[in-house]
Amino acid sequence: MSNLQISLAIGEYDHVRDVLDGTVPVAGVDLTVLRLPIEEIFYRSTFFREFDVSEMSFAKVIALASGEDRGFVPLPVFPSRVYRQSSIFVRTDSPLARLEDLAGKRIGVPEWAQTAAVYSRGALAHEHGVDLRSIQWFQAGVNDAGRKEKVRVELPAGLNLTVVADRSLTQMLLDGTLDAVFSARPPRPFVTGDGSVRRLLANYHEIEYEYGRKTGIFPIMHVVALRRDVFEQHRWLAMNLLRAFDEAKNRSVARARDATASFFPLPWTPHLMERSSALLGADPWPYGVDANRTTLEAFAQYAFEQGVCARRIELDELFPQEVRSSFKI
Repeated sequence: MSNLQISLAIGEYDHVRDVLDGTVPVAGVDLTVLRLPIEEIFYRSTFFREFDVSEMSFAKVIALASGEDRGFVPLPVFPSRVYRQSSIFVRTDSPLARLEDLAGKRIGVPEWAQTAAVYSRGALAHEHGVDLRSIQWFQAGVNDAGRKEKVRVELPAGLNLTVVADRSLTQMLLDGTLDAVFSARPPRPFVTGDGSVRRLLANYHEIEYEYGRKTGIFPIMHVVALRRDVFEQHRWLAMNLLRAFDEAKNRSVARARDATASFFPLPWTPHLMERSSALLGADPWPYGVDANRTTLEAFAQYAFEQGVCARRIELDELFPQEVRSSFKI
């Protein structure tokens, strides 16, 4: 009996590399792998459902699931996790220096339902007491005008969001229309280092570490999701994918811990892994629902409060039963 032919669109992370190159096979599956930019994967998956399995924005998946579109079946496999206090940008000459300073300001987001922005707003409200209704929110592309929301959002009463079609967030930040930008992808001047844009928080690393220690949250940006029609035809595929991705991640963590050789082009990688484990536990990048329940529940709450979800999603309805538990011997 031949293997199932499956297309997979995903970023080329080290912790998925061994699945992509076949070092860790997915039992019963032959993969056609498409290594594409994240924005392209999300666009083609959300609007056209082109891939059997794809990396997906967590916010997009949970937003769709809260409505009538159950076209994706997310797995508790999380390719991208990033603390987002580092993803807030201001002009270099801005007097703003603390998260509390953002109360009452004008803030841009690339999409209201961008996962990074959901976490940033959630931390702002829950950890720093900033009323999101006090802020004037603007939505536009980070560096290019014309970016549109990919899912329907219904903002709660009192939240004000203005869609700007003819300018980018970067333009509006530099001309003073905006006080700050929340974005996973930094404004172009920050990337090029022209000196006009800086992070709001100079000591973001310490702030993010303390946030993780205090809350137990390690923000999940992306999930791996099956197209529902593929899942319904081959329900065994969910667990086989989870096992393969988990094994690939474990191999990546082992490489990062190895002080004998430099598997990553960075100094102090084993030291950073030790520090991460001190904060997050023996497995600093866990998959599965139970190991990530604190983060998943927090995000579900943030998404509902901010109007990204039409209703409060429960984790047991979001992730399929096949991957919420495993057999015991």
